[in-house]
Amino acid sequence: MASGVKIWDLPTRLFHWLLVLLFSFSWWSAETGEMDWHRFSGTVLLGLLLFRLLWGFVGGSTARFSSFVRSPAVVLGYLRGAASPRPGHNPLGALSVLALLLALAVQITSGLFATDTDGLESGPLSFLISFDASRTVAEIHETSFKLFLALVALHVATILLYLVRRRNLIAPMISGRDSQTGFSLDGLKPAPRFAFLISAAFAALFAWAASKGFWL
Repeated sequence: MASGVKIWDLPTRLFHWLLVLLFSFSWWSAETGEMDWHRFSGTVLLGLLLFRLLWGFVGGSTARFSSFVRSPAVVLGYLRGAASPRPGHNPLGALSVLALLLALAVQITSGLFATDTDGLESGPLSFLISFDASRTVAEIHETSFKLFLALVALHVATILLYLVRRRNLIAPMISGRDSQTGFSLDGLKPAPRFAFLISAAFAALFAWAASKGFWL
């Protein structure tokens, strides 16, 4: 049995690693002009993002926004050397998570409405706005991709910095357990299974409907 305190539930870990794979695949499909695959991966990413947002309210204790989103005073205290108040994301890491989710939301949403210069490759909801507006959204889509990429690079650099300081943040996101934690509090309090099933079903249904233009 793996040692350490259980801090990450399985849905949170799956979201993390599926996001890595899907974002890489979306990047590849766009660069190679495989737009059918690009739209497919965007649809799956939309479902994944929606699931994570829902899981931030009904998921395991460490996945909930109320667990890791802290006040500016707590963030400043952490920067000054105060200990992280509970298992999971530390106050500074929480800001990174929120920034990544926001950038990802802009990236995915803009992709739904974007179109190329010829109007041949368009997102499933581009018909709801004018061509000029859709082209503006396409520019936002490109800019938000660069922003998300920069945030990912910062995220990876931070993980590497922690590794240099002998703090492994990767292993817990694989096993769910942290053997290096110094928390005296209990670790993860898992969510009921029905919360996962309902969240996953709603996210998948919404993403599929969006990919079909909500049949409008």
